[in-house]
Amino acid sequence: MAKENKVILHGMWISSYAKRVELALKAKGIPFEYVEEDLSNKSPRLLEYNPVHKKVPVLVHNGKRIAESLVILEYIDETWNNERRLLPDDPYKRAKVRFWAAFLQQVSMTVSPINQSVWLFCFNFLYKFQIN
Repeated sequence: MAKENKVILHGMWISSYAKRVELALKAKGIPFEYVEEDLSNKSPRLLEYNPVHKKVPVLVHNGKRIAESLVILEYIDETWNNERRLLPDDPYKRAKVRFWAAFLQQVSMTVSPINQSVWLFCFNFLYKFQIN
């Protein structure tokens, strides 16, 4: 029974893509195991789980492997749909959240990894208040 909800996130501390998945899991209250990957010395599991891009993040849910952060976020939202949704139901509000998420992602790519915490704070703010 415990294996039915086994969630493992393969990420790297500096990856904003992995951090967005980690934040989504935490925001939805989904317990997960975190596996830190070293992209300069890729693990055999990472290469197996994401043979196309060989990058993080990779989510493993009950043995099913999902790669690419946006795909993972959709999977999380659809799989754990009894929890609060990551995106609002209203199409206009959803569009606004997507706009700001894309903007913050662009900004985070131009700043140092230390300043990416600002991006994570803003993502949390967007999720919490879902931009009215």
